[in-house]
Amino acid sequence: MKLYIGNKNYSSWSMRPWVLMKQCGIDFEEVMVRFDSFDAGSAFKTALQGVSPTGKVPVLVDDDGLAIWDTLAIAEFLAERHPEKALWPRNARRRALARSMCAEMHSGFGALRSHCPQNIEAHLPEVGARLMAERADVRADLARLIALWEQALELSGGPFLFGAFSIPDAYFAPVAGRIRTYGLPVSAPVAAWIERLWAAPGVAAWVADALAEQDFLDFEEPYRSGRG
Repeated sequence: MKLYIGNKNYSSWSMRPWVLMKQCGIDFEEVMVRFDSFDAGSAFKTALQGVSPTGKVPVLVDDDGLAIWDTLAIAEFLAERHPEKALWPRNARRRALARSMCAEMHSGFGALRSHCPQNIEAHLPEVGARLMAERADVRADLARLIALWEQALELSGGPFLFGAFSIPDAYFAPVAGRIRTYGLPVSAPVAAWIERLWAAPGVAAWVADALAEQDFLDFEEPYRSGRG
């Protein structure tokens, strides 16, 4: 399988399936499509022609050439293809909760994502402090995330959200990174989970690659992910 991704420092959506596959030992070939611009004739868009119907990343192309271009769809495809990996929790009730959490992340938390764009190499606690003081919508997003994570950790007992590393951990990894970048305040159980998550081999490998990138950009957040 081939996984098409954007710059690791910025592409939060690319991070999710890459970390999941790397952490869980699913073989794939990485295809880096670096951001330049997102005009129709850009190198980025040109490279994705014939691969992604949306012209965005990530895209997973399986052995038969099937393209899957949505992160949740990629996660579901991998879970079905590799049932032995238990990418979703095996317990039906916990699996339903995990799916609900990922779906909420997929469509929500717009304020935090907009005002705290992914930038792994940066350290911006002063920006985070200002946002927490001035932006009620960012505070609300953060409070909701903390509640979700505490619920899962209390239910499972850790060390990851549903015990063993699973799709929700990969799905929330970019947001955990934002909390680190912007120094956003979280509870002790959540802070401990974030540190365990950041030390997980799949996440650590992504972060190391992101820090090694030299082409740091100045795009606005809807473009840093390649899909908004």
